[in-house]
Amino acid sequence: MKKRSEIEEKYKWDITKFCKDDEDFYKRLKKLSLKIKEITKYEDKLGDDDVLFECLEKSYAFSKEFGFLTLYSELSKKVDNADTKANEMCEKLSTVRTQYSTYSSYIEVEMVGFSDEKLKNLEKQKRFKNYKRLLEAVRRDKKHILSKKEELLISRLGEFLGGFSDNFDKFADVDLDFGEIEDKNKNKHPFNQSNFSIYAESEDRTLRKNAYKRMNGKFGEFINFIANNYANDVKEACTFAKIRNYKSALAREIYEEEASEKAYHMLLKKVRENVKILQDFYEIKRKALKLDRVAIYDTFVPISKMPKQKFTYEEAVELIKKALSVLGDDYVALIDRAVKERWIDVYPNLNKDSGAFSWGCYGATPVVLCNFEGNLSSVFTLAHELGHAMHSYLSDTHQPIQTAGYVIFVAEVASTTNEMLLLDYLLKNAKTDEEKKYYYDYFLTEVRSTIFRQTMFSEFEEWAHATYEKGEALTRESMCLKFKELNDFYHGDKVEQIDEMQYEWARIPHFYSHFYVYKYATGMISAINIASNILKKNEGAVEQYKKFLSSGSTASPITLLKRCGCDLESEEIYDDVFAYCKDYLKNMNKLIK
Repeated sequence: MKKRSEIEEKYKWDITKFCKDDEDFYKRLKKLSLKIKEITKYEDKLGDDDVLFECLEKSYAFSKEFGFLTLYSELSKKVDNADTKANEMCEKLSTVRTQYSTYSSYIEVEMVGFSDEKLKNLEKQKRFKNYKRLLEAVRRDKKHILSKKEELLISRLGEFLGGFSDNFDKFADVDLDFGEIEDKNKNKHPFNQSNFSIYAESEDRTLRKNAYKRMNGKFGEFINFIANNYANDVKEACTFAKIRNYKSALAREIYEEEASEKAYHMLLKKVRENVKILQDFYEIKRKALKLDRVAIYDTFVPISKMPKQKFTYEEAVELIKKALSVLGDDYVALIDRAVKERWIDVYPNLNKDSGAFSWGCYGATPVVLCNFEGNLSSVFTLAHELGHAMHSYLSDTHQPIQTAGYVIFVAEVASTTNEMLLLDYLLKNAKTDEEKKYYYDYFLTEVRSTIFRQTMFSEFEEWAHATYEKGEALTRESMCLKFKELNDFYHGDKVEQIDEMQYEWARIPHFYSHFYVYKYATGMISAINIASNILKKNEGAVEQYKKFLSSGSTASPITLLKRCGCDLESEEIYDDVFAYCKDYLKNMNKLIK
């Protein structure tokens, strides 16, 4: 794998928009560290409307600067986790942020003490227009805010607790060495987390089996550490949920995003009811691959004989632009900007974070991290992350800082809508049955990965938190057993498993972002619905979608989606989406000879 210095500059993101260089970072960090104590001068005075407004304005100004410093330091680390200078910047910034959290912990506490009448009167004042959602949240959150002394204690505890996600990232991305794996001819191939997806799609069954065994087995070698690390992460989440008077960690996460427990449980219910779609997909795959029995390591290998497609990064960008042209010239122009202005970090390099993400802060254009390998999966990943980036850019452009940020619940909608539009474009331009078969397979594999797999992960996550909340022990044995049981249910008895799959949960970084994974599933459900409306050219569909992308957090995520015609609390949406999936199954099955 190439070193960072060997990657061409045009394929690296430009983080100088956050800080010019390390010297600028430390200069600004020092200045910020000296100023943040100013926030304490407003303590015990927020009952005065003028003081409150000045305090909130200063708070958001500090937040904006923290955003710039965070992006510069964290992104420096993400492309080289072994960079001691980048890690040191992150640590020093964390210390200052914790200090600020301590200094400012009184703000919410004092505001919670306001009467509902006072809060409503503040909402009516023109100067508090941008704080309307904040004031509504204060009224809503009163029962979960503690005393000033308790809030101060919690803010100080933040310096000592947590870090479990960072532990996992450093372990998985720096310490683990996956070595080499063999193909059916005993040839050895270098193996890592970035190229796992390539081997998982290999026609060589021995190679893909060895990839699955090595990937999950390597994490299994360290299962004691990982299980203990994750268990403590769960304990922290459950403990703080209880301290803040939530009935569970799940309830807290849903409440804080203004999401919906009804939508969460509707997802799990409807996915379980339709699990046969997944199992039928595996049966079609078994027939297409001419296997006596399909195995878990066969689930990503394409069934089409279409020659493998290889794309340069530039070709991928052009393909994505064509597919997303249905969203308008302005949307396509933004993609051109992202490339030209180097929002995107394209290729893998030594010690770079595996996977992909998009990140941003108010006042600067967002960034995208990829590990582009040139296969179709990489093209879809790029389209996915660009969806995140466009969502962030449009919300930042159309909203003030107070309401620009959108919650995670809707974060996966834009990204997955991009994927659905790209898939539709590829299908419409397919020239042969083999090509169509490939794209049907790709779509159903995405449904498998994003709807069924992420819901399975969410069941595991809910079980883990509920287990601790019931006073029962979370052990490596119980976690591996539970994951195996879920695997068996979702995949059915016709899918051959391997022992190493019991460890798969141990390599999922999103488990350290509590109750994140189910939002991939609701995101895809929403995206299929939205993309379908756009492609049908339903009146106002594009305009409604762009308004959604520009809305930030101006309303609850459930409300914002309902405005796009997607009601995740209704069974109808799920039934329509699963009927759509069944049509894909039928169409693919017709092409299997």
